[in-house]
Amino acid sequence: MAFYENTIIAKQDLAEKDLKSLREKYDTLIKNSSGKVIKIEEWGLLNLANKIKNYKKGFYIHFKFEGNNKTLDEIEKKIQLDSSIIRFLTVKYKKLDIKNEYFNKEKTK
Repeated sequence: MAFYENTIIAKQDLAEKDLKSLREKYDTLIKNSSGKVIKIEEWGLLNLANKIKNYKKGFYIHFKFEGNNKTLDEIEKKIQLDSSIIRFLTVKYKKLDIKNEYFNKEKTK
């Protein structure tokens, strides 16, 4: 099995419950297709560098998981059919970095 990071960008006008159901949908999809979710990071609403389908912002959800080709095929097939996702990226790794969160919202004192 290989390690993957999958980042999805959802539409900016989704409700909080829709984002939660989107996250749970892909979490269970990974688990049901012989994968193992290691970490899920919600980066929140961020500006896009360029407009994508007339959206200037998007909600970023980042999955770190372990899986095989079947897992990857299932995820990408479902993402392409999902109308609430405007863009996605999947990257394969030999080893995952689960300590650092690059978009962590640190509280300032």
